[in-house]
Amino acid sequence: MPNYVYKAMNKKGQESTGEIEADNSDMAIKEIQKKGLFPTEVKEKREKGLKRSATTAIVGVKKSVGMGGIGGGVPSKVLANFTRQLSTLQDAGLPLVRSLQILANQEPNKSMAAAVESLVVDIQGGANLSEAMKKHPKIFDRLFVNMIKAGEAGGVLDVILNRLTEFMEKAEKLKRKVKGALTYPLVVMLFAMLMVTFIMMWVVPEFEKMFEQVGDELPTPTVILRNISHFVADGGWAVILFLPVAIYLTIKLIKSHESGRKLYDRVIMRIPMVGIIVKKSTVSRFCRTLGTLQSSGVPLLEALAIVKDASGNAVIEDAINQVHDSVKEGDSIAEPLGTSGLFEPMVVNMVEVGEETGELDKMLMKVAENYDSDVDALVSGLTAAFEPILIVMLGVIIGGIVIALFLPIIALMEKMSV
Repeated sequence: MPNYVYKAMNKKGQESTGEIEADNSDMAIKEIQKKGLFPTEVKEKREKGLKRSATTAIVGVKKSVGMGGIGGGVPSKVLANFTRQLSTLQDAGLPLVRSLQILANQEPNKSMAAAVESLVVDIQGGANLSEAMKKHPKIFDRLFVNMIKAGEAGGVLDVILNRLTEFMEKAEKLKRKVKGALTYPLVVMLFAMLMVTFIMMWVVPEFEKMFEQVGDELPTPTVILRNISHFVADGGWAVILFLPVAIYLTIKLIKSHESGRKLYDRVIMRIPMVGIIVKKSTVSRFCRTLGTLQSSGVPLLEALAIVKDASGNAVIEDAINQVHDSVKEGDSIAEPLGTSGLFEPMVVNMVEVGEETGELDKMLMKVAENYDSDVDALVSGLTAAFEPILIVMLGVIIGGIVIALFLPIIALMEKMSV
């Protein structure tokens, strides 16, 4: 197993050197990173001096990357991890290009690695980081680029990167909680559909053969069950199987049009419990995004335009448009928020106080924290409520099938006992 000598930086920006045994340069890099170090140079140790072998893999980047944008986006986890690492390297005092080179070569996601390599090429060509990121809108959205631009202008790029990371991590955490609350009931419902389909296609026909031998008139519930079984066996199973897909595609089609998206968002926000969670999480996202942009020095009108794009809800987009127009005319933010009907009086009052005291960003972040706590509680309550409801539903369905199957048997037994 070859030995590798390396140079690396710790989190405080201090340089250290050492020697490590590994199968290849990639494994050597991973072992160095496990020590909490950021490798800047790795060379294989040879008998006749040291020959450069893996240095280019760490310090250099692939020059084959074009100046255009990368084709696809990346998962939010990948972007958050990249931002956190870049923030750490910048805080440690490494030059920006060196930091990006290190991250490019240790990034497992190919799209992200290619994008970071392209950033290095653009920056070495004289562009700012924000200008280079603009070429990759599917990875670095408008919010990300504008915050980086504000950080560059204020000379606090490491601080902005840290804020961006916290913002993305909290947004991802909230998204995971909402998705987790919906996953459990969906899985149970899918299992129930498969189980009922199996009963209808294979169990009920066996009972039907027995009923035909008896020849008596079947009770109404049994007749209904038999007809459903025939429907499922004659191709209805395909309808049941593809019904969720059809619903999903229909929703996608509706949301592809502006009017349809507004209608969908309004309907969702009026569903009991679910609507409250969607509303509070949307308001939380609005407050956190606007607060983060304001604390980063982005002008208010520009920040509102960015928040509108990042809201993900057509209803709140209309409200933000009203706020934007109000601010453009020199008025306050609080008044149009109150008239929209989406924001509770507590939120409006806190925003108003923030405007009066000049601490709008802090007030918005407090609102976001409060709403995140509310969403956590609501999601936990919704999950807890789903369990007994689903159990009762399954009990009613299975119980109804059992009763319908055994009614003719009970009637036959009563005749035989007479």
